Amino acid sequence: MATKKSSMNIDLSELISRSSAQFQGLNFRNPSSFPSIPRYGLLVVVAVVVVVILWLVWLNSMNDQLGMTRDQETKLRQDYVVKVQKAANLSILKEQKKEVAQYVDSLERQLPNKSEMDALLSDINQAGLERNLQFELFKPGNIVLRDYYAELPITLKIMGHYNDIGAFAADVASLSRIVTLGELNLIPADKKHPDQLTLNATARTFRYLDPEEIEAQRKAKIKGGKK
Repeated sequence: MATKKSSMNIDLSELISRSSAQFQGLNFRNPSSFPSIPRYGLLVVVAVVVVVILWLVWLNSMNDQLGMTRDQETKLRQDYVVKVQKAANLSILKEQKKEVAQYVDSLERQLPNKSEMDALLSDINQAGLERNLQFELFKPGNIVLRDYYAELPITLKIMGHYNDIGAFAADVASLSRIVTLGELNLIPADKKHPDQLTLNATARTFRYLDPEEIEAQRKAKIKGGKK
């Protein structure tokens, strides 16, 4: 047994000695000339380095992806909070929408259609006559077409007492249809009526567009866009 153990120690020592000898005088400029043990050892080292580099690159890319995922999570949480708030206020928003629709409907009812314009002009004229005003000029102008309505300017020249002219303006404002008074110019009347005033103004009223007018507006827009 002692002889066998001594033989194993000699073989191991020879193996270590031979291995050490292979690492001596290595030419690192030409690794292919290395003996087998250094060559395979170098391959193992290179393989380990490559694996470590790839591992680090993979970890870095995973870290970037993790950061993007966290940013996306934050954004989704914010969107969720906003949507929850909207959902909580949905009934209030519906009620507000209903109120706005009613208000718009009430405004639309104040716009006459084409056939009702003559009656509206008559109402304006009648409001002046009831206040004992004298119309020196009542001249409807050219209709101005807008996107969804038409605007009719009316040039007015009215003579009367100050209080009557003020009451007339109030009567016009309280008509069931929308009528505005602008470009007001109040001056003394002529010498024959020293106690009266003359009002020069432009009244503007509005009406719905007929379907034909709406279609004409649409075609004009398309034609203008092509130009």
